[in-house]
Amino acid sequence: MIVEMIRRSMFGLGFSAIFTFAILTIMMMQDIQAPIPIVWKNMLGGMIMGVYFGSASLIFDLEKWSPLKKTVIHFIISIIVWLPIAMWIGWLPMELIPILTGIISFLVMYLLFWYGSYLYFKRIENEMNHSVKK
Repeated sequence: MIVEMIRRSMFGLGFSAIFTFAILTIMMMQDIQAPIPIVWKNMLGGMIMGVYFGSASLIFDLEKWSPLKKTVIHFIISIIVWLPIAMWIGWLPMELIPILTGIISFLVMYLLFWYGSYLYFKRIENEMNHSVKK
């Protein structure tokens, strides 16, 4: 389990590195200058989120839990990890309206990812059932 968590964390770091590189490339192409401390803070936040989301996917491997329980626990932990990081880095100003907007946006994105995953696995299920019936 530890080895799998480390492996998934590395995948999360890889995704955060690609995302950071893409953003820095866009900034460079548009000649946008940012102070190193701001770039460092954003990169650190992205890395933490990458490690978290990479390793937190292990929650969905727990066979004893229902899909609803897995999703709810993953969502709660995700918002608990994301919100303080988003406020510390400055992704969200520390004011009520931006924080509520950020939480709602996070919820909408989470639901979109969840629904996309649901549709994907439903399609896989249908394909498997179809192949078994042959």
